[in-house]
Amino acid sequence: MTTSHSSRPITASLEEYGRGIAGGLLFSLPLLYTMEVWWAGFVAHPARLLVYMLCTFILLLAYNRYAGLRDDASFLEVVIDSIEELGLGILLATFILWLLGRINFQMPATEIMGQVIIEAMTVAIGISVGTAQLGMNSDDENKGADRDKQIEDKEPDFLQQTVIALCGAVLIAANVGPTEEIVMLAVEAAPAKLLLLALFSLFISVLILNFSGFRGSQRWVRRGGFAIFRGAIMTYAVALVSAAGICWFFGRFDGASLEIIIAQTIVLGFPASLGASAGRLLLQANSE
Repeated sequence: MTTSHSSRPITASLEEYGRGIAGGLLFSLPLLYTMEVWWAGFVAHPARLLVYMLCTFILLLAYNRYAGLRDDASFLEVVIDSIEELGLGILLATFILWLLGRINFQMPATEIMGQVIIEAMTVAIGISVGTAQLGMNSDDENKGADRDKQIEDKEPDFLQQTVIALCGAVLIAANVGPTEEIVMLAVEAAPAKLLLLALFSLFISVLILNFSGFRGSQRWVRRGGFAIFRGAIMTYAVALVSAAGICWFFGRFDGASLEIIIAQTIVLGFPASLGASAGRLLLQANSE
């Protein structure tokens, strides 16, 4: 992710990490919310987990060599990138599983490692793909600079951005909205964890829209001052509305208490916020 570490600006490296985190979550989210995958982590033999990690690492090496962010990277740089992506995948999967209440520090280490490794390998691949494929290339940057000169005083259309964010939120959240896992996570979640999940969802929106160099960010995101947070808050509000609508449509609110309704909305609001913020950029990146 940070090939040619000594020659790359810190801001560019941080953008790559941000884009990798967003990509890892986007591409692996259904598995992070899937009960069967959680269970597989409990029962997987350590030898199989080791083979799974090795195969994932080889896949990362191959991807970074032939389709990664920089085609002039040396073999050593490809190895370093792959190790970073694997490590970041493990850290991110651990945090999300803890946030969702799937792991805690009272569990046996083998159960924690099993769940984390099963989830982290897909997250790592998503990080690699997201870093390379979701950012702007040089042509995009040049076009974006030209557009900025033309529309720097023009606010992106609010209704347009709201509709696109809603489309992105539904596109991602609908993948997990009908599942029993949403209800289970909501029922078991502590209020403090729900608050952290809501704050993390808002953080992801800010990260994607403003600090990860996503395609379309130069054109469709208003820069500077409070506009950074205003856009993210609007996007997260759209995500919560779409999450509530999906839960209602699939009957998850029927007979539920207000507390559980709010909890389900926040739990599903996390994938919805990913979809809403990324959708605002990717679903209209090529529009003129």
